[in-house]
Amino acid sequence: MYYSIGEVANATGIAISTLRYYDREGMFPHMERSNGGIRVFSDKEIDTLKVIECLKSSGMSIKAIKEFLIWCQEGDSSLHKRREMFHARLEEVEKQIEALQATKNMLKYKCWYYDTAIEAGTEETVKNMLPEEIPENVRDYKI
Repeated sequence: MYYSIGEVANATGIAISTLRYYDREGMFPHMERSNGGIRVFSDKEIDTLKVIECLKSSGMSIKAIKEFLIWCQEGDSSLHKRREMFHARLEEVEKQIEALQATKNMLKYKCWYYDTAIEAGTEETVKNMLPEEIPENVRDYKI
């Protein structure tokens, strides 16, 4: 199946200017063009785009993504490099998730803290609570 740049932008939520940028950067080396020079996206480019966006959201730079796409062009000789790259990205994302979970836990504690202080009419009530008086679901998140 083939898609126009507008159809791809609408389906993915990626700006047309970003799609054009990716093309200019050589990220779709086999993309066809119509007789009028208009980009024609195939399912292969859509699949590539999904990988690009995944890697980008994992924190990978465009330069590194381009390098990965070059490795893909190399075929089986680069399988090990590609696998190592994905394992490294996964490890990095797991660290990011862990950091975000810690942030979420602190936010949950602070929400409870201020909800309780407002309900009591004073922050002193919460400050003077013994650890066992703090609900279990937020107790471990206290600073």
